[in-house]
Amino acid sequence: MKKVRSRFTGLFIASLFLFSVHSFSQEKNIDYYIQHAPFKMPDVVVPVFADKNYSIKDYNAVNDGKTLNTEAFAKAIDACTKAGGGKVVVPPGTWLTGPIELKSNVNLHLEHGALIQFTKDHTQYPIIKAGSKSNTFTPASPIYGYDLSNIAITGDGIIDGAGDSWRPVKKEKTTTAQWSEIIRTGVVSKDGKVWWPSFDAISGEEYMRKLKERTNTPSAQDYLPARDYLRPYMLYLVNCKNVLIEAVTLRNSPKFVFYPNRCSNLTMDRVSVYNDWWAQNGDGIDISACKNVMVYKCNVNAGDDGICMKSSGLKDMSNPVLENIVIAGCTVFRAHGGFVIGSNTDGGMQNIYVTDCNFIGTDMGIRVKSNAGRGGLVKNIYVENIMMKNILHEAISFNTYYEDVPAGKDAKDVKTTVADKIPEFTEFYISNIRCDGAKQAISIVGLKQQPVHHIYFDNMYIKADKGFDSVDASDIDLKKVTINSPQPIYNTHGCKNINIKE
Repeated sequence: MKKVRSRFTGLFIASLFLFSVHSFSQEKNIDYYIQHAPFKMPDVVVPVFADKNYSIKDYNAVNDGKTLNTEAFAKAIDACTKAGGGKVVVPPGTWLTGPIELKSNVNLHLEHGALIQFTKDHTQYPIIKAGSKSNTFTPASPIYGYDLSNIAITGDGIIDGAGDSWRPVKKEKTTTAQWSEIIRTGVVSKDGKVWWPSFDAISGEEYMRKLKERTNTPSAQDYLPARDYLRPYMLYLVNCKNVLIEAVTLRNSPKFVFYPNRCSNLTMDRVSVYNDWWAQNGDGIDISACKNVMVYKCNVNAGDDGICMKSSGLKDMSNPVLENIVIAGCTVFRAHGGFVIGSNTDGGMQNIYVTDCNFIGTDMGIRVKSNAGRGGLVKNIYVENIMMKNILHEAISFNTYYEDVPAGKDAKDVKTTVADKIPEFTEFYISNIRCDGAKQAISIVGLKQQPVHHIYFDNMYIKADKGFDSVDASDIDLKKVTINSPQPIYNTHGCKNINIKE
């Protein structure tokens, strides 16, 4: 173990760490960030729609919060797409519904005062394929679309996924009063640590295990007893192109709030994403295996990761499945991480630019995680101009021993080391960072067979209880990095070429 005491002067030179007033005063719109990305960022195609409106009221929708409007939504969307596209309008009011399937050339537009409230009656969510080419099944998501082009959800209304009727809750995340109230319904685990909304939910894992033993080709009907356990994503898009999500509020999801998978030309513009902080697997924005993505001025509060990058299914090492992503001007409040990579990285990632973001009260600020068995090459990642405050754990974390622990499980049950799909984190450029309060400034944990390497930190000020810890890493550069800590110590083990400059 090497211990190197940093030279900490006790003075914070504002010119080194504060962002210039000019950089914040000028208008930075979506075009600005695309043009100033540190790699060749393609223009993100935004969908255009015919000037036609289709109000759900014209298809017998009722806004009393009691009448189920699933059929009215389906009829309006079907009429719109068959006529060549346009806008399906959701007027002010509370519109109760089952799942909504999007169609090509449709803009689902929520007017001010509109609330789409998804039903808590889970029998309304049929078991369907998880994608048009998928061999697995899932409960239909509240909003979903497969193999579409030219689609949007816009307006300043609210979409509520009724997630509290699906999600388990850990006792440790509730007060005594909250726990006493929640256990009036549902089922509590034998150890008394987790509440489940139904018997089917708590027994679903065991049912699925036995189902896999019984057959290799289960039907949709076979999945029905595990519907509550499986839980759908709230807004789930698979293999779609030219997608716009603008100005709406997405809240209370059964699982991840927004999960685009294998999509291209995706824009999220001024979207608010909200889950309670205790929402199990309640990720905010999970961009998976997508290309050409712009996330602009979004606000996120989540029960799991805030804004997260995922990738799986790499077949050609020269073509990562996730690339060309810009995240700009966003704020993340409660979440396991502000900006997160992983844990699924085996599809490869490159060309990600995160800038002008705030992370306030997140468990971690910048979080990069994976493990053997789900890892791949992640490179050309640029994170700059980030303000953090009250970070519960690490301001910046790289971890290749990530333990994904589901509700009701212990870390010892999770297997994190196998012989293939080894994560490799390299060519990260992290600069202009200010963090006012964290448990630890920087933590890097690599694998002996594949250290974290070539990570560049520049122009940073972090106030934290602990400093810099690194295990199995190489070629780490820290330039103009000040760690304000009661113990300003650099700890390294199994590392080489840790360079501290200026």
